[in-house]
Amino acid sequence: MPTYEYICIECKNKFDVQLTFAEKESRPKQECPKCNGRKTVQLFGSFIVDSRSKNNTDYDSMSGCGPNAGVSCCQ
Repeated sequence: MPTYEYICIECKNKFDVQLTFAEKESRPKQECPKCNGRKTVQLFGSFIVDSRSKNNTDYDSMSGCGPNAGVSCCQ
């Protein structure tokens, strides 16, 4: 289930909310758990994508199919 990060404009509290996509669409404004304020804004942070597998294989350096594959991929 996706986790969304919010900040309350009234008390500056940052909090996380786990919602399904349907719940997120039906409730665009979240209530602050600290002050019960409804003036909240969703935060969008940065994230890192790790292309290594659990056994630390670097897929970017492997030959075969993938984002860096040549024209002979999957043929």
